[in-house]
Amino acid sequence: VKIAKAMGHHVTVISSSDKKREEALEHLGADDYLVSSDSTRMQEVADSLDYIIDTVPVFHPLEPYLSLLRLDGKLILMGVINTPLQFLTPVVMLGRKTITGSFVGSIKETEEMLEFCKEKGLSSMIEVVKMDYVNKALERLEKNDVRYRFVVDVAGSNLDDE
Repeated sequence: VKIAKAMGHHVTVISSSDKKREEALEHLGADDYLVSSDSTRMQEVADSLDYIIDTVPVFHPLEPYLSLLRLDGKLILMGVINTPLQFLTPVVMLGRKTITGSFVGSIKETEEMLEFCKEKGLSSMIEVVKMDYVNKALERLEKNDVRYRFVVDVAGSNLDDE
């Protein structure tokens, strides 16, 4: 899933399929939903987004998303990808686009992001797991059997038996 922002506070969720459309629009508060394989819609949105937050943790081509960014737009990589990224440099250079990334933002950036989410009524959907489920959670990640981010409930886990 990629989250993008156009001028103002218009939030677009970009995904590889239509499966998360209802969730994104109704539960997460997105203004628009874009399926990356829909070439007509991708063309319509081209050169219109200020930034894209890319959370996909597996290799994927960047050009389709770079083409959605307006002049000086930013592609922010948040998913850890263990293979070299590939993209055509003119796509970046001609639009003065930036590809950047971060594991964690600064306190100021985190506060800004939380304030933005509060203003937009955006919230995250997570799957809370106990410590004894962590190995199973990792297996599910490897099988791509995960819908939300895992959050480990350390306080609610029985750590005495482990």
